[in-house]
Amino acid sequence: MLALALLGGSVAAWVRANGWTLYYGDAEAHLNIARRLVDSRTSGLHQIGTVWLPLPHLLAAPLARRDDLWQSGMAGVIPSVAAFTLAGVFLFLALRRLSGSAAAALAGTAALALNPNLLYLQSVPMTEPLALACLCGLLYFLARFHDSRSAADAALAGLCALAGTLARYELWFVLPFAALYLLARGGARRWSSAALFSAIAGAGPLWWLAHNWYFFGDPLEFWRGEWSARAIYQRSLDRGMARYPGDGDWSQAARYYLEAARLCCGAPLFWLSPAGLAAAVKRYWAAAAFTLLVPAFYVLSLHSSGTPIFVPHLWPFSYYNTRYGIPWLLTAASGCAALAALAPRRWRAWAALAIAAAAVSPWLMKPRPDAWICWKESEVNSVSRRRMAAEAAAYLAPRYRPGSGILLSFGDLTAVLRHAGIPVRESLHVDDGLGFHAAVARPDLFLREEWVLCSPGDRACRAAARLQLGPRRYECVRILAAKDAPGIEIWRRIGQ
Repeated sequence: MLALALLGGSVAAWVRANGWTLYYGDAEAHLNIARRLVDSRTSGLHQIGTVWLPLPHLLAAPLARRDDLWQSGMAGVIPSVAAFTLAGVFLFLALRRLSGSAAAALAGTAALALNPNLLYLQSVPMTEPLALACLCGLLYFLARFHDSRSAADAALAGLCALAGTLARYELWFVLPFAALYLLARGGARRWSSAALFSAIAGAGPLWWLAHNWYFFGDPLEFWRGEWSARAIYQRSLDRGMARYPGDGDWSQAARYYLEAARLCCGAPLFWLSPAGLAAAVKRYWAAAAFTLLVPAFYVLSLHSSGTPIFVPHLWPFSYYNTRYGIPWLLTAASGCAALAALAPRRWRAWAALAIAAAAVSPWLMKPRPDAWICWKESEVNSVSRRRMAAEAAAYLAPRYRPGSGILLSFGDLTAVLRHAGIPVRESLHVDDGLGFHAAVARPDLFLREEWVLCSPGDRACRAAARLQLGPRRYECVRILAAKDAPGIEIWRRIGQ
């Protein structure tokens, strides 16, 4: 555990020193959601929102209360590094139990923990490391249950699954398969064990449905609401955008997912996977099948849920959601352990070392961030967004008077507040509810903020534009534009 924590912490410190912590737009968003939970005009659980699951934000929120941890991004990094450490520990324990060999378990754990794409993701406020920790914990306690038939192990598996269902939606897909495994392997206690697991793990999705129903009036708001992936995709299609690769095409969905997995794992580890899977099926087929559940979920999502993966060598020749290939690391790691366990006992340590060396070889031959697909995606897709946020903050910071107020729609624009060191509570944003909606619906009556920070044409922008005449009017004082990203406009109130 100490080695994993030191590795994760050292890489996170290096990433921060290079200024890469908040390259991902999603990383910025997760960090700012955590901050607004504890720093808004109407702080509370409703500030979690509806699309992203709550656990990563709840874990980061106490840290995000501190200005320095929020502005640096470390409020979201610390839980991510902790999750990476737990993922490695749970994976080692699971593989040692399944393979019967500590050397084989080390080979699999090294293949996962030394992967630079995962190391980068655990160094930024992203949700994948937390989901991976929950998945590895679930695998470990299911493996223990196979031997113990213990209600305690079923309950611990349920707790890992519960945490996972509140971190990423792919864990929802895993739940019924885990329950069926408990039912099949539980012996005389199979029904009580499966029921205990289901009651604990199922509380996560039930809470999220209740949250969406209570705060947004629809338990499936996250799935079909205005800001759901499906709704955003449909609006893009209505504007004439071509369908995502894999939409309605199983072969293309599988192709794009496997390409992302290859780029995330590196070619040697990826091509070891088929042999590793064959060996794993022979030794522990149920665990091997378990590791394929999340990749199957992503292929299904590409086919049926309007989820895209873009890789640079396939149409449309760009980068998007390449990190969805990271779960294949768990498949590959279990295969590495199974392959190492095939070696005679006296040669097993050397076999494990050789397998681990093969897994990390592409990163040793090209030891630069440009070779890491997840880093490259975050860098390429954020150039304009980062530049405009920094320029807007440089303009706003010396002119903003505490208490004068800023109207904004949240989202990417919140990065301007973070850069400028302006607390979120100084803003009136969409998740403040009635106050925001009144201000954009009737700015003549309810808009009192001195500043409006907006993207061209959004609700805040339209509200300010309606007040360009009269004794209390707004004028656009700064426009920042880019070809490949929404621009930023800064409006200021003139008069009272």
